[in-house]
Amino acid sequence: MKKLLIGTSLSAYCLFLFSFSASAQYVLKDADKQYELFNYSKAIDLYEQAYKKKATLHTAERLASAYNLVYNYKQAESWCAIAAKMPGSGPENILAYAKALQHNSKYSEAKVQYLDYIDKNKNVTEKQRAVWLASCDSALKWIRNPKKIELINQKALNSAQSDWGAVNYQGGVVLTSDRSDIDLNTRESKPFLKFDGTKEPDKKVYGWTGNGYLKLYIKPSPNDSLQLFPVKTGTRYHMGSASFTADGKTMYFTLTRITDELERLKKQPTTVNVEIFSSTKGANGVWGEPVSFTYNNVNQYSVGDPFISADGSSLYFASNMPGGLGGTDIYVCLKTDGGAWGKPINLKEVNTEGNERSPVFDEKDNFYFSSDGRVGMGGLDVYRALKEKGKIGQIENMGYPFNSPHDDFGFSLNEKGGIVYLSSNREGGLGSDDIYTIDQNMILAFKLEGRVVDKGSSQPIAGALVTLAKVNGMALKTETDENGNYAFNLAKESEYHVSAEKTNYRSDVKSLTTIGLTTSAVLTQNLQLEAIVIDKAIKLENIYYDFDKWNIRPDAAAELDKLVKIMIDNPTIWIELGSHTDSRGKDSYNLKLSQKRAESAVEYIISRGVDKNRITAKGYGETKVLNQCTNGVNCTEEEHQLNRRTEFKIVKQ
Repeated sequence: MKKLLIGTSLSAYCLFLFSFSASAQYVLKDADKQYELFNYSKAIDLYEQAYKKKATLHTAERLASAYNLVYNYKQAESWCAIAAKMPGSGPENILAYAKALQHNSKYSEAKVQYLDYIDKNKNVTEKQRAVWLASCDSALKWIRNPKKIELINQKALNSAQSDWGAVNYQGGVVLTSDRSDIDLNTRESKPFLKFDGTKEPDKKVYGWTGNGYLKLYIKPSPNDSLQLFPVKTGTRYHMGSASFTADGKTMYFTLTRITDELERLKKQPTTVNVEIFSSTKGANGVWGEPVSFTYNNVNQYSVGDPFISADGSSLYFASNMPGGLGGTDIYVCLKTDGGAWGKPINLKEVNTEGNERSPVFDEKDNFYFSSDGRVGMGGLDVYRALKEKGKIGQIENMGYPFNSPHDDFGFSLNEKGGIVYLSSNREGGLGSDDIYTIDQNMILAFKLEGRVVDKGSSQPIAGALVTLAKVNGMALKTETDENGNYAFNLAKESEYHVSAEKTNYRSDVKSLTTIGLTTSAVLTQNLQLEAIVIDKAIKLENIYYDFDKWNIRPDAAAELDKLVKIMIDNPTIWIELGSHTDSRGKDSYNLKLSQKRAESAVEYIISRGVDKNRITAKGYGETKVLNQCTNGVNCTEEEHQLNRRTEFKIVKQ
């Protein structure tokens, strides 16, 4: 009988494993489908479900890529680190990890990973090696010596979505945004950017971002509300990035259209390219029908980011057309005597093997553009060059905090030369891309100094990333030196949060203020980081339940809120929350009760804004008592209380 029972149990166990594996494969297949259709937000949720069922290199790599493509660089860094360490991982995951660290301002750590990748990949050119390493070194220098400017978030222009490319126009502002008033939870199933010929694209929601499509908006005056720009395009899809002639009568902008040829494609995903169009305002004040740019080729390449010179004689734009140096290059077309556009000229002095975009000239012939192929902080950086005798002169990086480790682009200039509006997806914004203005008259009256140390050993931590976030203002970053020291300058009458983080540590956050300080002073704020130990059980104090109940009491909620804060401050960690009982009562009953209590605690934490994929409930019953008080052993109430506990352990960082 015993042999039969063992055989039955083994069969059931094998059936469970088969079902578990089949479920993981089904979720993974669906995740891959969403990823390949550029529906990254949905793919991320599915990949995380699949990874919890079965950890594979493919899933970790896809999560790293998808998070990077939706600009969640902290999560991308976490998954890159996991993928780089998994069996069978290739050097490309080390490179992805280096770039993710760079995106998160961890320049010292990024340099280590770049060197590791260079050592493992002998095909890296000396030029590329120099750019990567110099970028890390230069960025460290820039963040430790920031320019005395402040970027001001233009909240009247920004939304929770993507807002960028603001330009002044006849006393108002024109900008690009994917804001929407539709219910984004009731969207159609297919994304747009990769066109599925078997079904119509979603006419409301862009699958890559999960937001609406890009549109042009105008704010006619400071007191007016934003409204759609009054030009009829004939497309429901993306429109954006406008540039106007000096007289305001002609505009150039980008559109995405699904042409008849694309409509005829069946059973194959197709990438839809971007095109440039122009429109002229008539005597009646109505914008005319858009006219296609001569060098559009929607089936072959994209053209975008148009900038028309003040006199209308030169059109600059970015394109990935054949014959370029890198991903997207900057080109210029000159208007002929007959009024037609001459052939595109590649600005080779500017372009690199990376991506260049956002070309803009001011009246002094200063040329501004964005690039991710030069020595920079990470992502797209803003660069400036003086045009001398018809040629581009020396090119300089605008430094920090003009630039950030994220994408900085889509700017416009004032008459005197200099940036009026800057677009960026840097940390601290309202949405994915925000519009900023620049205050170059910031008065810094105080200095903040501090040290970052290991909480356990009190030893200084070199290379820790320290962030100073002004309440309702800009965030600055720096790295600690070899002694763990950092420093910032502070403004008057301001409140700040200062935080420190380092790979393999839990972060620490403190608050400080200069409100009410009347004399110049040096403020001190030290920070302690606690090392992360995977699978180490950490007890949550004072988590009590009523007898035979599993609902969360108010006193327990206050303790669980501390765990919520840990998870919010450390957004990449995953935890298992375990509930334990004492040995009194039946084993099976205690197991069920502890599972219900763990699930209640997890549901509470999820209700406080923590993603469901980051936390798992586990009821242990009486299987892990901490003392001798097992079944049948006489123990005091205090000894039993020691075993009734709620713990959490970090299972992924």
